[in-house]
Amino acid sequence: MPGRVEGKVALVTGAASGLGAAAARMLVREGARVALTDVNEEAGQALAKELGMTARFWRLDVTREEDWVAVVDSVLATFDRLDVLVNNAGIGIAKDVEALSLQEWRHVNAVNLDGVFLGCKHGIRAMKQCGAKGSIINMSSVAGLVGAPSLPGYCASKGGVRLLTKSVALHCAKQGYGIRCNSVHPVFVDTPMVDSLASLKGDPAVGKQHMAKNIPIGRLGEPDEVAYAIIYLASDESRLMTGSEVILDGGATAQ
Repeated sequence: MPGRVEGKVALVTGAASGLGAAAARMLVREGARVALTDVNEEAGQALAKELGMTARFWRLDVTREEDWVAVVDSVLATFDRLDVLVNNAGIGIAKDVEALSLQEWRHVNAVNLDGVFLGCKHGIRAMKQCGAKGSIINMSSVAGLVGAPSLPGYCASKGGVRLLTKSVALHCAKQGYGIRCNSVHPVFVDTPMVDSLASLKGDPAVGKQHMAKNIPIGRLGEPDEVAYAIIYLASDESRLMTGSEVILDGGATAQ
């Protein structure tokens, strides 16, 4: 049977590890060719080698527009089209509003929000060259829906991603483009980023147990659970869905 995204070309940011790597693996498994992008060249190249001829790596700093122009143009030249963009690259700094510096605030927002803005802008440009069709998937967070006291920059940037997504979706619809844009909002997922957060106060295993206690189903998410949502949004199965959010929170926002 053909895969759920058979014949599509996808670009994934932050693809070298965590949610990006899980999404890239599943996109390939479901029939897509994938442009892997990240600032971590060693891990990105290793994943490209693992995935074989259906994937290729490009170095991309999502905060630099010149990188976006060059990479998107190269992806179009290599794969002839772009159907799916997964704006996944993101960072978090666990400091409260009194401790976070302006430089740190700007850095988090540059990666998490400016990077998604630039991705949407140049993703639309590429998709317009391929019949003005496609799916843009922006990685937000449960922290883009509710506050977290130690993550002001992260919350602000992910909340911005949520409403940027809706603006982009409405723009594309009103322009008559067949380009959809949706956001994904996971709770804590077992990834290297969460490992770092869990290690801040000592034993990462204890930190993860504490995180899990705040999730009604009692555990962290798994990367593939988010990747399945990305596959749905990337596929034609979700063709009626735009400007919406997929919430994968184990019940956290139901409280």
